[in-house]
Amino acid sequence: MNSLAARLRNLQFERADRLPFGLLIGWLLAMISLPTARWLFGDSATPIALSVGVIFQVAVGIAFLRQRWSVLRIALTALIVIALGWTVEWVGHQTGFPFGFYSYTERLQPQLGGVPILIPLAWLMMLPPAWAVAFSITQPLAGRPRVRRLAFIAVSALAFTAWDLFLDPLLVSWDFWRWQETGAYFGIPLSNYGGWLLASALMTALTMPRADLPSQPLLFLYGATWFFMTGGVTFFWNLPSAGAVGSAAMGGFLLAALWLGRERKR
Repeated sequence: MNSLAARLRNLQFERADRLPFGLLIGWLLAMISLPTARWLFGDSATPIALSVGVIFQVAVGIAFLRQRWSVLRIALTALIVIALGWTVEWVGHQTGFPFGFYSYTERLQPQLGGVPILIPLAWLMMLPPAWAVAFSITQPLAGRPRVRRLAFIAVSALAFTAWDLFLDPLLVSWDFWRWQETGAYFGIPLSNYGGWLLASALMTALTMPRADLPSQPLLFLYGATWFFMTGGVTFFWNLPSAGAVGSAAMGGFLLAALWLGRERKR
């Protein structure tokens, strides 16, 4: 009986261990299929294909976190990020703070208070990978916990905001939201990026991942996102300048994280 119970426990562990990688394959296929869906079915398919990709990536990130974190901790973290993500977006499109004046179109559905439900999920989608980048970059400060905490919040906010250098020009071109005033970065006001830094720093400070963050798989998610966004924005969506800037920004954080992680192992 003891031997059978041990085998069942091992089987459950193996299944749980395979789940993130199965979801990862689903996300990779969803990302690959995004330009194909638009080519086959037109612009109407883009919101659906994008939503599938976001949901898969959220699921992948949660599955990786589950390898180290309890269900309760994941649920509280997700609740904080989603609630704060929705709140900052609702305040933002109502008042112009902290991003600038913008409004969502009807293309992304469903919406709550004029904010597409997909948007808070996107905050949850990319924050854990940004945390993994910050974890690797701030490792040399491990002996100075207070300084490292502040550095971790700052680097994760910067690594997260680097993603929006791709995202905003792309989704504005898809007419998912519209800015009421022309800005300096491909028509987007620079205040938008200040808002992203502020909001992501606040989310990170409130959730504050510890040393048990599964940094390697989450770092892979950051790198894969960089790869797909670079190729998609530059070649498929015909925004080469935004693709180059976003690629340099996200790629810089990715290289720094990989390099410092390699030095730490040495």
